Amino acid sequence: MECPYCSSSELKVTDKRESPSGIRRRRECLKCAKRFTTYERIELDELYIIKKDGSRQKFEREKLQRGIDKAFEKRPISKEKIDQMVTEIEELLRKRGKKEIKSSTVGELVVKRIKRLDNVAYIRFASVYHDFQNVKDFKKEIKELK
Repeated sequence: MECPYCSSSELKVTDKRESPSGIRRRRECLKCAKRFTTYERIELDELYIIKKDGSRQKFEREKLQRGIDKAFEKRPISKEKIDQMVTEIEELLRKRGKKEIKSSTVGELVVKRIKRLDNVAYIRFASVYHDFQNVKDFKKEIKELK
């Protein structure tokens, strides 16, 4: 590991904490005295998503995170709760013990968890996931929420 500022390898760890995405370490360069943060995550076996058209795509936590973040944009739900949800979904997928998972399985896990937290975010996500075509689709989904 090298300092991102001066490239020195003389570093010390000033703080170490568990975080939802792994281990967070606060480091200080002994040469330039600047501080920076690093994250350590366990490298797990590759997980693949089988799309509706049958194609295979590598699971990307960041892509899942972006989709969920978009649904919760400008909603009163903390970033920590959203991150926790993403971690929980990823853990559930990995615990299945399969290397390939259907995208519909991922979608259903996401929809259920979003619905528990916020109805507006749920409608946003569901409109994309269920491919709403018109206002009737929105009305039907909203009616089912009540």
